[in-house]
Amino acid sequence: MREYIVQKGDTLHRVASAFKLSADTLIADNPWAATQPYLICGQLLYIRPSTDRKYVIQPGENARQIAKQFGVELDELRLANSGLAEHNFVEGKIIIIPEDHRDQIVRLRGEYSYEDLMEDLKALVHRFPFIEVGSIGTSVMGKDIPYIRIGQGTRKIHANASVHANEWLTTPCLLRFIEQYARGIDGAEGRDAEQLHDEWGKPTGNPWVYGGSPQDLMEHTSLWVVPMVNPDGVELVQQGVIPTHPLYHELRKWNEGRADFRGWKANIRGVDLNDQFPAYWEEEVRRRGKTGPSRRDYAGPAPLSEPESKALADLTEREQFDMVLSIHSQGQEIYWNYRDLEPKESRDWALQLAAATGYRAVKLGGSDAGYKDWFIQRFGKPGFTVEVGLGVNPLPMRDYEDIAAEVGMLMATVLSW
Repeated sequence: MREYIVQKGDTLHRVASAFKLSADTLIADNPWAATQPYLICGQLLYIRPSTDRKYVIQPGENARQIAKQFGVELDELRLANSGLAEHNFVEGKIIIIPEDHRDQIVRLRGEYSYEDLMEDLKALVHRFPFIEVGSIGTSVMGKDIPYIRIGQGTRKIHANASVHANEWLTTPCLLRFIEQYARGIDGAEGRDAEQLHDEWGKPTGNPWVYGGSPQDLMEHTSLWVVPMVNPDGVELVQQGVIPTHPLYHELRKWNEGRADFRGWKANIRGVDLNDQFPAYWEEEVRRRGKTGPSRRDYAGPAPLSEPESKALADLTEREQFDMVLSIHSQGQEIYWNYRDLEPKESRDWALQLAAATGYRAVKLGGSDAGYKDWFIQRFGKPGFTVEVGLGVNPLPMRDYEDIAAEVGMLMATVLSW
């Protein structure tokens, strides 16, 4: 066993991922970690040696064949076995089989954090220079709220995620689609060319799996994505709060004395950002019955009082989107209406989205002041709230691949209309 000192931002899943272990293994070696909601800086963890996958080379096999058999990149196989040259991959040798990342930029390394998001955005822009990244404003705690734009077309589509803090899994799911879309646009040009051939050098086709031409979509559509509207809240859910935080005592009070913030939906000031928009806001306040900051359902002292909701509304006013989607969790449902103000085609489009994802299109009543509600009321254009996944928020990370695939189908369907 080696010792590891917990650093700021560490969680069980992030540490386990860094050392190629499961969280259950880490807890088994550090049973006290299961008795507290968060790791604390300075604590010691005992780390057992990594349990890498290993393989004994069979007669006649070469490195390329082994990589294909395990579904990993040839370069990653070589990197994992850096002491072995091509001619050393001989019968009977034991080699390490790396994880299959398939050159992916967006992937989970434990809970997907604001820092992960910023690193991945930097990598995406470097890899795909046609992606535009900027900021729509800053959060209460001064974090930039990033946006991504792909395309210069006249049809403007917007999607956002992580409006609610404990729904953070929606961020990497949406960002995974952005990477797929960018790779599809990039096509077989430049650095992707080598990745689009099988072991015999034959083309394997474009990485875009949704049909149609992503290049055409880019020419006709501008896609604007805000992948993490509520970065302060996401950090709170994932890491908790320490006594040096400027709102420590208030946050503990608003969380009803709980040290565990995984049920927190609001921003760092205890305001539910999806109850903040000027669409019958007063009625939503009466319905919720919350008069002060809370972990959920407090609509704030006034519409758009919070910098995160104000920044999202300002972006929407400035760009005048043709359609918006707000991605939440959970329920596998698509809400498409608002007080009969939605355009007549909204229901049919919701049914198409439901067919693509396997979700239900639901006509929702008794809810106001959400982003989708305000957009429909303000612009008279189609707006959708999509509840991805099933279970209790935060959804488990094991559901990530399935939900990311559903979000990909959702977004590809919207873009291809």
